[in-house]
Amino acid sequence: MTVTAWLSVAVFLFAYVLIATEKIHRVAAALGGAGIMLLIHATDAEAAFFAEATGIDWNVIFLLLGMMIIVGVLKQTGVFEYLAIWAAKRARGKPYRLMVLLVVITAIASALLDNVTTVLLIAPVTFLVCERLALPVAPFLIAEVMASNIGGAATLVGDPPNIIIASRGGLSFNDFLVHMAPMVIVLMIVYIGLCRVLFRRSFRYDPERAAEIMTLNEREAIRDSRLLWQSLAVLALVMAAFVLHPVLHYEPSVVALLGAGILVAATKVTTEEAISEIEWPTLTFFAGLFVMVGALVHTGVIGRVSEAAAEATQGQLGLTTMGLLWASAGVSAVVDNIPYVATMSPIVEGLVQANGGDGPGQVLWWALAFGADLGGNATAVGAAANVVVLGIAARNGHPISFWQFTKYGLVVTVVTIALCVPYLWLRYLM
Repeated sequence: MTVTAWLSVAVFLFAYVLIATEKIHRVAAALGGAGIMLLIHATDAEAAFFAEATGIDWNVIFLLLGMMIIVGVLKQTGVFEYLAIWAAKRARGKPYRLMVLLVVITAIASALLDNVTTVLLIAPVTFLVCERLALPVAPFLIAEVMASNIGGAATLVGDPPNIIIASRGGLSFNDFLVHMAPMVIVLMIVYIGLCRVLFRRSFRYDPERAAEIMTLNEREAIRDSRLLWQSLAVLALVMAAFVLHPVLHYEPSVVALLGAGILVAATKVTTEEAISEIEWPTLTFFAGLFVMVGALVHTGVIGRVSEAAAEATQGQLGLTTMGLLWASAGVSAVVDNIPYVATMSPIVEGLVQANGGDGPGQVLWWALAFGADLGGNATAVGAAANVVVLGIAARNGHPISFWQFTKYGLVVTVVTIALCVPYLWLRYLM
């Protein structure tokens, strides 16, 4: 590798250490790292701001922006208070039952929507219900975002890396349902059991608060029914457009921005009210992170690592599959899985063709998808949804540190990836 490539690795690792140790604010670390990448010519303005493979993923940025505006309008209707009371009553105030309910809802929603949109919708509900029951909110948010990453792996539209894999591999929505969804159901069942163990210290049952919750009427929480129906209609259209992406060919970011624009224009909500819930620090952090990772792609670092991993397997399908699964999980824990999958997919395409094409070799696409999607749970910056939740938590006065998230994420990632090993081996390699 060139000197610039080695310097880019050093800058990225230093910035990542600052983010992980929280010595300085993560936004400052990401922006500082991005600035240095530009300074040392590891990337340039063209590559950082306009190139699809090495630049800021504006689709992600504007998808988040549009959905944050929609959620901000929804918040004014009182619907999140309604859902909080409804969930607490169905769980009868029992913390573990409540977590299971929220986790299952999150996983199902993440299979139909992208996981970032799902956590944007579920987070306000979580804050309200935890406040009602005097429960610590951080464990519930962490459990939900991990469920969103697992649930999102089930479908083509659930997680952005799946869209990249489907495009490169010529895979359909139904292919993901057949090959990914069955294992995701198993992983969710195991994950629900893990939640009982990992977060057991947070399940503090308060009979008095539970009794108070049972006396509440959730319908009284709705403050503006007209705005609620308008918002739900727009949200339903947005969700339908997300699901119909293979037919309509509108990017999720375009759909989200159109939905936000229609909602603001068609209601009495002011512009100031509409943008009040936008997480500007989160969007800025993503921009900096994309530039840093893009610099690694631009200098050939990620490509070299991917090629070396492929060469090490020496053409053995079983070894290649297992190596790809674990390596994808490891890399996706450190860098965003979107640019990793974008870089790795051409290499996997060649490996698939060398191992029987759409027959036996197709297992490599599923290994890449499972590794990248589930590996995002390992650290606080492994997936876009993780970063969004940490930003929302900090904004609402319940900050979640890098290591608070990661100590749970590493366990969940190792367990879920380990369970994928026998699934891939028995179904595709025997």
